[in-house]
Amino acid sequence: MTCGRHAGEPIAFRPLRRDDFGVLAGWLAEPVVARWWNHETSPEALERDFGASIDHRDATEIFVASVAGRDVGLIQRYPVAAYPEYLDELAQVCAVPPGALSIDYLIGEPGVRGRGLGAAMILRFVEDTWIAHPDAADIIVPVALGNRASWSALERAGFTRVAVGPMEPDNPVDPPEHAVYRLRRPAGHVRGVGHTAGARSVRR
Repeated sequence: MTCGRHAGEPIAFRPLRRDDFGVLAGWLAEPVVARWWNHETSPEALERDFGASIDHRDATEIFVASVAGRDVGLIQRYPVAAYPEYLDELAQVCAVPPGALSIDYLIGEPGVRGRGLGAAMILRFVEDTWIAHPDAADIIVPVALGNRASWSALERAGFTRVAVGPMEPDNPVDPPEHAVYRLRRPAGHVRGVGHTAGARSVRR
């Protein structure tokens, strides 16, 4: 289990399990999450969209994030090239470095929002990702341009906006414009060894 810090409390990640589906359905139905993820919450839909990853039959790795032992959200990572249609769409907006990863994330518990948890969760997950994927040098994340809370969390976690362009939105009510953010492996971070002591702090 990987841990970080948020407001003096540990942030931890564990693989998603099928017995999390009840909680996940509630998170996906929560209004702020539903607005941007626009995801079906039936047992059949959850099995369809998450089951293969749980069984390691899909390239996406999915984790439940917790703070001080309380499950609060979901975060996942995947190689962009593992999904050719997604890669082709993203490549129309910006250059996609070979071996680039991408992430998606949500805070499902409304009571923990507004305290910088999103950025702290992303930052800690990035540190874990550099170790878990020693050959990866870049993380690329497109975000609906209207989802300011999401791209602001990326910026506080050290990501840089590199492009704006049209991509199919998760929610059809949104326009196609997306902001694309990129984070490169720190120069002092030796691949396959671990993160350096001088990691960036998250600014609120």
